[in-house]
Formats: sequence, C-alpha cells, structure tokens
Amino acid sequence: MPGNMRSASKVITLAQAAQWREELRAAGKTLALCNGVFDLLHVGHARYLEDARSRVDCLVVAVNSDASARANKGPGRPLVPQAERAELLAALGAVDAVVIFEGRDVGEVIGALRPDLHIKGTDYTPESVPERALVEALGGQVVIAGDPKDHSSTALAALLRKPS
Repeated sequence: MPGNMRSASKVITLAQAAQWREELRAAGKTLALCNGVFDLLHVGHARYLEDARSRVDCLVVAVNSDASARANKGPGRPLVPQAERAELLAALGAVDAVVIFEGRDVGEVIGALRPDLHIKGTDYTPESVPERALVEALGGQVVIAGDPKDHSSTALAALLRKPS
C-alpha cells in the first residue's frame, strides 16, 4: 500500500486506507490521522505534519473535499481544488497516505481507520477537538502537534485578495 510511491498514488480511497490500516495493525504498527482543508500549503502545515509523523509509524491525512471546505470556510474557498491539495500533501515525506472526505467533520474517517492518534494543530487543545469523544471511544488518543498557530491559509488568502 502507501509508502515510497509517486505522490498521486498515495491519494487513496477510505476503503483502501481502512484495508491498509488492518495490515498495519496486524504488523504491530501505529497510525496517526491528521485532517484539514490545507488550502494554501504553508510552513505551519509542514511542521504540523512532520511533528505528527514523528509520533507514529504511519500518517494518514484526511483532506476536506471542495464541497466540505466551502461548507466550513465559506464561499470562495477552497482556492486550490481537492485533487491538487491532496497531491501536494502526498508529496510531503511525512505523509504516507491521503484520503479526501466529504463530511463537515472527519468522524467517518476516524470510524473507518480507528487511528492510534488523532492529531490536531495548535489552534486546538485536547479538550476542544470536536472528535475527541469518538477517538477515545475507539481506543485512540487525541494529541496536539506543530508549532504555534502563526500561519494560516485564511490569512494568506486574504492577503492575496487585498488590492496592492
């Protein structure tokens, strides 16, 4: 399954990710799940994903679909289409696999993968992660990773739209 492959081949379906997860579990390997829109990739994303990956054997990133991103971020977002956002994330060395999801939240992905760790960025606390109860009910832990929230796709998008 995922690993040292071309970026586009690391973008897989949720069913493929769930099968891979079972193979990892059988081999005694740990898996973390990160999720987000990742509209304009920036250094904060890279630091977050590298920190997340350092905690486990494998990292899956769940990316909001275009419709899901619009529902969460509003009209005009995302700026980058879902397939391109997913491929850019897959190109990062810290990322083992990428799944695009449709919902407003990542609950379905958590249910299918049952990650050892569900890792969110520093704009959250363990108590404020919306999926915390689900993750813990499935035997996982919620972890906060990355550097302080000094970077944001929303801020970059606003800067790009600002008249010069």
